[in-house]
Amino acid sequence: MAGLAESGSNPDVDLLYDINGLAKDAPPWFDRVMEFVGEYGLLLAIVLLVLWCWWSVRRRGEEDAASSVAALVWAPLAAGIAVLVNVPIRGFVERPRPFLDHQGLEVLVSGKNDYSFVSDHATIVMAMAVGLFVANRKFGLVALVLAVFGGFIRVYMGVHYPTDVVGGFALGTAVALLLSPVAMALLTPVTRAIERSPRVGWLVRGRGRGDAGDGSDAVVPGARSERAAGASERDLAA
Repeated sequence: MAGLAESGSNPDVDLLYDINGLAKDAPPWFDRVMEFVGEYGLLLAIVLLVLWCWWSVRRRGEEDAASSVAALVWAPLAAGIAVLVNVPIRGFVERPRPFLDHQGLEVLVSGKNDYSFVSDHATIVMAMAVGLFVANRKFGLVALVLAVFGGFIRVYMGVHYPTDVVGGFALGTAVALLLSPVAMALLTPVTRAIERSPRVGWLVRGRGRGDAGDGSDAVVPGARSERAAGASERDLAA
Protein backbone atom coordinates (compact mmCIF):
# COMPACT_ATOMS: atom_id res chain seq x y z
CA MET A 1 0.00 0.00 0.00
CA ALA A 2 2.78 2.42 0.88
CA GLY A 3 4.51 1.57 -2.38
CA LEU A 4 1.49 2.60 -4.39
CA ALA A 5 1.48 5.99 -2.69
CA GLU A 6 5.03 6.73 -3.79
CA SER A 7 4.13 6.94 -7.45
CA GLY A 8 2.33 9.91 -8.90
CA SER A 9 1.01 7.90 -11.83
CA ASN A 10 -1.75 5.97 -10.08
CA PRO A 11 -5.41 7.04 -9.84
CA ASP A 12 -5.28 7.32 -6.06
CA VAL A 13 -2.60 10.00 -6.15
CA ASP A 14 -4.09 11.71 -9.19
CA LEU A 15 -7.44 12.03 -7.45
CA LEU A 16 -5.68 13.28 -4.32
CA TYR A 17 -4.12 16.13 -6.26
CA ASP A 18 -7.36 16.91 -8.08
CA ILE A 19 -9.40 17.19 -4.89
CA ASN A 20 -6.72 18.86 -2.82
CA GLY A 21 -6.14 21.30 -5.67
CA LEU A 22 -9.54 22.78 -4.89
CA ALA A 23 -8.14 23.95 -1.56
CA LYS A 24 -5.40 25.90 -3.35
CA ASP A 25 -7.93 27.77 -5.44
CA ALA A 26 -10.30 28.50 -2.53
CA PRO A 27 -10.05 31.65 -0.40
CA PRO A 28 -8.33 31.22 2.99
CA TRP A 29 -11.55 31.72 4.98
CA PHE A 30 -13.21 28.88 3.07
CA ASP A 31 -10.31 26.55 3.82
CA ARG A 32 -10.61 27.42 7.52
CA VAL A 33 -14.29 26.52 7.41
CA MET A 34 -13.52 23.23 5.66
CA GLU A 35 -10.83 22.51 8.23
CA PHE A 36 -13.26 22.93 11.12
CA VAL A 37 -16.01 20.95 9.38
CA GLY A 38 -13.62 18.15 8.49
CA GLU A 39 -12.08 17.88 11.95
CA TYR A 40 -15.10 18.45 14.19
CA GLY A 41 -18.19 19.76 12.45
CA LEU A 42 -19.47 16.69 10.59
CA LEU A 43 -18.83 14.34 13.51
CA LEU A 44 -20.71 16.73 15.78
CA ALA A 45 -23.56 16.93 13.27
CA ILE A 46 -23.95 13.14 13.17
CA VAL A 47 -23.88 12.97 16.98
CA LEU A 48 -26.64 15.59 17.07
CA LEU A 49 -28.65 13.53 14.56
CA VAL A 50 -28.40 10.51 16.85
CA LEU A 51 -29.54 12.61 19.81
CA TRP A 52 -32.38 14.11 17.78
CA CYS A 53 -33.54 10.66 16.74
CA TRP A 54 -33.37 9.46 20.36
CA TRP A 55 -35.44 12.44 21.52
CA SER A 56 -38.01 11.72 18.84
CA VAL A 57 -38.21 8.06 19.84
CA ARG A 58 -38.64 8.65 23.56
CA ARG A 59 -41.08 11.53 22.99
CA ARG A 60 -43.39 9.30 20.94
CA GLY A 61 -43.08 6.52 23.52
CA GLU A 62 -44.03 3.68 21.17
CA GLU A 63 -44.21 0.00 22.03
CA ASP A 64 -40.84 -0.71 20.40
CA ALA A 65 -39.07 2.24 22.07
CA ALA A 66 -36.62 -0.01 23.92
CA SER A 67 -35.35 -1.75 20.78
CA SER A 68 -35.20 1.57 18.94
CA VAL A 69 -33.10 3.19 21.67
CA ALA A 70 -30.88 0.10 21.72
CA ALA A 71 -30.24 0.56 18.00
CA LEU A 72 -29.33 4.20 18.59
CA VAL A 73 -26.95 3.28 21.40
CA TRP A 74 -25.25 0.87 19.02
CA ALA A 75 -24.32 3.68 16.59
CA PRO A 76 -21.60 5.32 18.75
CA LEU A 77 -20.52 1.94 20.13
CA ALA A 78 -20.00 0.69 16.58
CA ALA A 79 -17.82 3.71 15.87
CA GLY A 80 -15.69 3.02 18.94
CA ILE A 81 -15.25 -0.65 18.07
CA ALA A 82 -14.39 0.19 14.47
CA VAL A 83 -11.63 2.55 15.61
CA LEU A 84 -10.19 -0.19 17.84
CA VAL A 85 -10.24 -2.61 14.91
CA ASN A 86 -8.41 0.01 12.86
CA VAL A 87 -5.46 0.16 15.29
CA PRO A 88 -3.82 -3.10 14.12
CA ILE A 89 -4.74 -2.35 10.50
CA ARG A 90 -2.84 0.94 10.60
CA GLY A 91 0.12 -0.73 12.26
CA PHE A 92 0.20 -3.49 9.67
CA VAL A 93 -0.13 -1.30 6.56
CA GLU A 94 2.07 1.57 7.84
CA ARG A 95 1.08 3.97 5.09
CA PRO A 96 2.53 7.47 5.56
CA ARG A 97 0.38 10.56 5.26
CA PRO A 98 0.22 11.80 1.65
CA PHE A 99 2.00 15.08 2.35
CA LEU A 100 5.06 13.14 3.55
CA ASP A 101 5.53 11.47 0.17
CA HIS A 102 4.17 14.09 -2.23
CA GLN A 103 5.12 17.69 -2.77
CA GLY A 104 2.82 20.60 -3.52
CA LEU A 105 -0.17 19.56 -1.42
CA GLU A 106 -2.21 22.18 0.43
CA VAL A 107 -2.29 20.72 3.95
CA LEU A 108 -4.93 22.42 6.07
CA VAL A 109 -4.15 20.66 9.36
CA SER A 110 -0.68 20.28 10.84
CA GLY A 111 0.58 17.70 13.29
CA LYS A 112 -0.80 14.64 11.48
CA ASN A 113 2.17 12.33 11.82
CA ASP A 114 0.43 9.01 12.39
CA TYR A 115 -0.32 6.51 9.64
CA SER A 116 -2.84 7.31 6.94
CA PHE A 117 -4.62 4.02 6.14
CA VAL A 118 -7.36 3.55 7.30
CA SER A 119 -8.83 7.00 8.03
CA ASP A 120 -10.14 7.14 11.60
CA HIS A 121 -12.45 10.03 10.77
CA ALA A 122 -14.00 8.20 7.83
CA THR A 123 -14.36 5.05 9.93
CA ILE A 124 -16.09 6.84 12.80
CA VAL A 125 -18.55 8.90 10.79
CA MET A 126 -19.54 6.00 8.53
CA ALA A 127 -19.97 3.55 11.42
CA MET A 128 -22.24 6.03 13.20
CA ALA A 129 -24.14 6.83 10.00
CA VAL A 130 -24.75 3.17 9.17
CA GLY A 131 -25.73 2.44 12.77
CA LEU A 132 -28.19 5.32 12.66
CA PHE A 133 -29.52 4.11 9.30
CA VAL A 134 -30.22 0.69 10.81
CA ALA A 135 -32.22 2.42 13.54
CA ASN A 136 -34.02 5.01 11.42
CA ARG A 137 -33.95 5.34 7.64
CA LYS A 138 -34.76 9.06 7.51
CA PHE A 139 -32.11 10.21 9.97
CA GLY A 140 -29.70 7.59 8.66
CA LEU A 141 -29.83 8.84 5.07
CA VAL A 142 -28.92 12.34 6.21
CA ALA A 143 -26.04 10.92 8.26
CA LEU A 144 -24.77 8.87 5.30
CA VAL A 145 -24.66 11.97 3.10
CA LEU A 146 -22.74 13.82 5.80
CA ALA A 147 -20.32 10.89 6.19
CA VAL A 148 -19.54 10.80 2.47
CA PHE A 149 -19.01 14.56 2.47
CA GLY A 150 -16.72 14.17 5.46
CA GLY A 151 -14.59 11.68 3.56
CA PHE A 152 -14.28 14.12 0.68
CA ILE A 153 -13.12 16.84 3.06
CA ARG A 154 -10.37 14.61 4.49
CA VAL A 155 -8.86 14.40 1.00
CA TYR A 156 -9.52 18.09 0.39
CA MET A 157 -7.53 18.86 3.53
CA GLY A 158 -4.54 16.91 2.20
CA VAL A 159 -4.34 14.50 5.14
CA HIS A 160 -5.63 11.33 3.45
CA TYR A 161 -5.57 9.51 0.15
CA PRO A 162 -8.97 8.69 -1.38
CA THR A 163 -8.36 4.98 -0.67
CA ASP A 164 -7.79 5.81 3.01
CA VAL A 165 -11.31 7.21 3.08
CA VAL A 166 -12.83 4.34 1.10
CA GLY A 167 -11.16 1.89 3.47
CA GLY A 168 -12.61 3.78 6.44
CA PHE A 169 -16.07 3.67 4.90
CA ALA A 170 -15.77 -0.09 4.34
CA LEU A 171 -14.50 -0.75 7.87
CA GLY A 172 -17.15 1.39 9.55
CA THR A 173 -19.93 -0.20 7.50
CA ALA A 174 -18.71 -3.73 8.14
CA VAL A 175 -18.49 -3.27 11.91
CA ALA A 176 -21.87 -1.52 12.17
CA LEU A 177 -23.71 -4.13 10.09
CA LEU A 178 -21.99 -7.39 10.95
CA LEU A 179 -22.03 -6.86 14.71
CA SER A 180 -25.49 -5.30 14.79
CA PRO A 181 -27.41 -8.55 15.55
CA VAL A 182 -25.14 -9.35 18.50
CA ALA A 183 -25.27 -5.77 19.74
CA MET A 184 -29.06 -5.68 19.58
CA ALA A 185 -29.33 -8.98 21.41
CA LEU A 186 -27.22 -7.55 24.23
CA LEU A 187 -28.48 -3.96 24.31
CA THR A 188 -32.23 -4.47 23.95
CA PRO A 189 -32.68 -6.25 27.33
CA VAL A 190 -30.70 -3.43 28.94
CA THR A 191 -32.85 -0.69 27.43
CA ARG A 192 -36.01 -2.60 28.39
CA ALA A 193 -34.79 -2.79 31.98
CA ILE A 194 -34.09 0.95 31.90
CA GLU A 195 -37.56 1.55 30.46
CA ARG A 196 -39.15 -0.19 33.45
CA SER A 197 -37.14 1.85 35.95
CA PRO A 198 -39.14 4.57 37.74
CA ARG A 199 -36.06 6.79 37.92
CA VAL A 200 -34.40 6.55 34.51
CA GLY A 201 -37.24 5.17 32.42
CA TRP A 202 -37.58 8.57 30.75
CA LEU A 203 -34.38 7.82 28.85
CA VAL A 204 -36.33 5.29 26.79
CA ARG A 205 -39.95 6.42 26.91
CA GLY A 206 -41.45 9.81 27.65
CA ARG A 207 -43.88 9.73 30.56
CA GLY A 208 -47.50 9.49 29.51
CA ARG A 209 -46.63 9.19 25.82
CA GLY A 210 -47.02 5.45 25.42
CA ASP A 211 -50.19 5.79 23.34
CA ALA A 212 -49.19 8.86 21.37
CA GLY A 213 -49.36 8.70 17.61
CA ASP A 214 -50.23 5.84 15.30
CA GLY A 215 -46.68 4.52 14.94
CA SER A 216 -46.35 5.69 11.36
CA ASP A 217 -42.95 7.25 12.12
CA ALA A 218 -41.66 4.37 14.20
CA VAL A 219 -37.96 3.63 14.07
CA VAL A 220 -38.64 -0.04 13.45
CA PRO A 221 -40.62 -0.10 10.18
CA GLY A 222 -44.18 -1.33 10.51
CA ALA A 223 -44.38 -0.88 14.28
CA ARG A 224 -47.87 0.19 15.37
CA SER A 225 -49.50 0.56 18.73
CA GLU A 226 -52.38 -1.71 19.74
CA ARG A 227 -54.70 1.28 20.00
CA ALA A 228 -53.88 2.32 16.42
CA ALA A 229 -54.45 -1.22 15.20
CA GLY A 230 -57.80 -1.40 16.99
CA ALA A 231 -58.86 1.91 15.51
CA SER A 232 -58.07 0.65 12.02
CA GLU A 233 -60.18 -2.46 12.59
CA ARG A 234 -63.13 -0.37 13.77
CA ASP A 235 -62.80 1.84 10.71
CA LEU A 236 -62.90 -1.19 8.44
CA ALA A 237 -65.89 -2.61 10.28
CA ALA A 238 -67.75 0.67 9.84
